[in-house]
Amino acid sequence: MDVQVLQPREVPLGGPRAMTVRRTLPQRARTTVGAWCFVDHYGPDAVGVTGGMRVPPHPHTGLQTVSWLFAGEIEHRDSAGHHAVVRPGELNLMTAGRGISHSEVSTPTTTVLHGVQLWVALPAHARFAEPGFGHHVPAPVTGAGWQARVFLGTALGVTSPVLTATPLLGVQLDLAPGARVVVDVDPTFEHGVLVDAGPVEAEGTLLHAGELGHLPTGRGALSLSVSGGDGGRVLLLGGPPFTEPLLMWWNFVGRSHEEIAGFRADWEAGRFALPEGDPLPPLPAPPLPATRLRPRAPSGS
Repeated sequence: MDVQVLQPREVPLGGPRAMTVRRTLPQRARTTVGAWCFVDHYGPDAVGVTGGMRVPPHPHTGLQTVSWLFAGEIEHRDSAGHHAVVRPGELNLMTAGRGISHSEVSTPTTTVLHGVQLWVALPAHARFAEPGFGHHVPAPVTGAGWQARVFLGTALGVTSPVLTATPLLGVQLDLAPGARVVVDVDPTFEHGVLVDAGPVEAEGTLLHAGELGHLPTGRGALSLSVSGGDGGRVLLLGGPPFTEPLLMWWNFVGRSHEEIAGFRADWEAGRFALPEGDPLPPLPAPPLPATRLRPRAPSGS
């Protein structure tokens, strides 16, 4: 079973003058890993130099956002009335469902910002659900030269209490130099290994910092190791292959051109609620492309 290595591309977050992130999903080679459909990886950034994160209110539909930090803090406000601070090692899960808007701004005390922003595609039965917000602080699990935090799903004898619309796995794994860990996994899941610090070897394939390794279904265990250097850190993501076609454009996840055009029109017309008390003006939607938007197969094929 070969490991598919996906390279990141640099993308501005929230506008042309915003902070830069490294995006490994989606791309032509692969659209999803399970229901995970979007992976942005950023930092460590010196906020005094880069300006940090300053993303004004913007809309989402048909997805959940997973915010996970390694360093720094982000203030979250959304139109469902949730106001929270995202901190390292704490899961913040926002359900957009039928529609939500939110803003993300690094706090004034943050000097270094480092983390990931992930999206989960909602299946047909849940994609028009009511908006919501969840928070969970997973306790660390330790072994010989490694530490893990299981924020979604089950791994290493720990099950996260957070409920999701499809089965998911989300784990942060920190490995000391020379460490090796074997994680028992569900063979019906495909998995992604996002390397934050490395290199890290996943099932015999060396992955460097910023790369995402994809492993297909059919394996009951996954080996991760670090041969030397300063150790490594990865996010292990997984889930059963997502079988519904997806159409992702700007901040929307839908199924057809008409849906996306309707979401955009609603945002531009002010029919989305805005986060109460947010001092930033909302982001305008970009223009739709001249050609018709078409959904893609989740596998990227």
